[in-house]
Amino acid sequence: MRVVAGIHKGRQLKAVPGSNTRPTTDKVKEAVFQMLGPFFEGGIALDLFAGSGSLGVEALSRGIDSCVFVDKHPKAIQTIRENITTLKLEGQVEIFRADAFRALSAAAKRGLTFDLIFIDPPYGKINYLEILEIIVKEKLVNDDGIIYCEHDAKENLLDTVADLSVVKRVHYGGTIGITIYKKGQSIEGC
Repeated sequence: MRVVAGIHKGRQLKAVPGSNTRPTTDKVKEAVFQMLGPFFEGGIALDLFAGSGSLGVEALSRGIDSCVFVDKHPKAIQTIRENITTLKLEGQVEIFRADAFRALSAAAKRGLTFDLIFIDPPYGKINYLEILEIIVKEKLVNDDGIIYCEHDAKENLLDTVADLSVVKRVHYGGTIGITIYKKGQSIEGC
């Protein structure tokens, strides 16, 4: 597993030990960031269910200013810290060991808003509609903000949730589904 592009291109990332996490492959990550916008001009990201932190690290490498990483598993938090330290990104990140729903509530209390949110939980373990509704209700996504959802290819997420609309829907290898929402945008060729 490595950083695909940007200032840290080619740098290796550690994976979370064990079989409880499913890292996004480099090939899928590269395709995803081509869809999201290959490079960013600043902004704040949130990497929920962060695992190794590879999606948030990729966003930082490609120009996002800062990223909040959230995972509830101690091994994942340790791996994120190691990856952040290796790439010397400490000044651009916050790392929290917490349940995703608690983390969203804490972010709302702090008045945080995000330009890019990654939702990549263990498949079949999370209700995407519930988490998307909380993000909208708590006003955690900025206008024109993007929410990336990775899920089992058999699962179909809604086309719209409140003021979020699907802008892209893709399947990889028959097992990975990706649904990308944008705030305040109508559906385009999904």
